[in-house]
Amino acid sequence: MAELSFEEAQKELESIVERLERGDAGVDELTKLWERGEELYRICAAKLDGVRGKIEELTKVDESAG
Repeated sequence: MAELSFEEAQKELESIVERLERGDAGVDELTKLWERGEELYRICAAKLDGVRGKIEELTKVDESAG
């Protein structure tokens, strides 16, 4: 299975949140949706942390060059 992009993970997570808010899922499905939501949240958080690290590194390089 290919790795999701941030945008794909975010879109699927938003869909799950909407589904959970509607309350139309049974207990078993609710558990699966919640677990998938947790997984997608971790994917999004990891990607944002990676981008943050790159930005900080680029900022340091730019500051030392200037």
